[in-house]
Amino acid sequence: MTSTDPTSKVLPAVPDMDTQLAMADKMIDKKTATHKGSHSYGSYFLEYSLMAEFNLLLKQKLPGIYCIPSAMSSLTWYGVVFIRQGAYQEGVFRFQVQIPENYPDGDVPKVVFENSVFHPCVDPVTHTLNVKQGFHKWKRNVNHIWQLLLYTRRIFYKIDLSSPLNMEAANLYEKDFEQFKARAKSCVTDWKEQLYLTKDHPDPHYLTFSSFQEQIHGPVRDKMKRGADGLNREREEEGGDRKSYVATGSLTIFSDKLLTPSNEGP
Repeated sequence: MTSTDPTSKVLPAVPDMDTQLAMADKMIDKKTATHKGSHSYGSYFLEYSLMAEFNLLLKQKLPGIYCIPSAMSSLTWYGVVFIRQGAYQEGVFRFQVQIPENYPDGDVPKVVFENSVFHPCVDPVTHTLNVKQGFHKWKRNVNHIWQLLLYTRRIFYKIDLSSPLNMEAANLYEKDFEQFKARAKSCVTDWKEQLYLTKDHPDPHYLTFSSFQEQIHGPVRDKMKRGADGLNREREEEGGDRKSYVATGSLTIFSDKLLTPSNEGP
């Protein structure tokens, strides 16, 4: 099947039986296998493994985190985390998850912030998060990318000083917490100023932001405020008969009208 959407992914064709057997032989061949399993997953298996990871992420419904694979490479995921309380309250931080080519048998995926984050666990030069504090070794079928995202959010609420990458931030947090909070607030302000600067990006899956516009965002905001009850009232006001999958007492699927249950006995 050919997709007309330029941003959609086209999966590779399922290999024939001979190819599958050859791939299986290679996977279990001790002569070609390495201690990290770099030959265990070809591009075919890697693609489906990452698709499964993204489906797991969608099921978790993590609050305050949005993440989507790049349209150009499934090994790069774009993410943004919203911080709602603590020293980094109102912070909006964009980052990338960089996945190794031999995933899930390789090292822990990297989390790299787009700009500098004043935090003990973030390298001030490379903007890389110290993921080793939460994942000493990546274990296949045990560790998942959604857990890595949870860890990324948690570092802004519970700060670990056991293996700091930013010594200045670690020392301030330990010896002068008020000054640390001031630097963290300044960091949040800097990120807010840069949030809307990127308007166009070569990757259509890159997460961009636009300032609030009443004409565009107002109706959506109002619906969110009303919640599910308001949505149900809107549906009732629209009126009209609704179709049911199988109406009570009918054997016809998608019945035109809901059959009213009879008050009489059988």
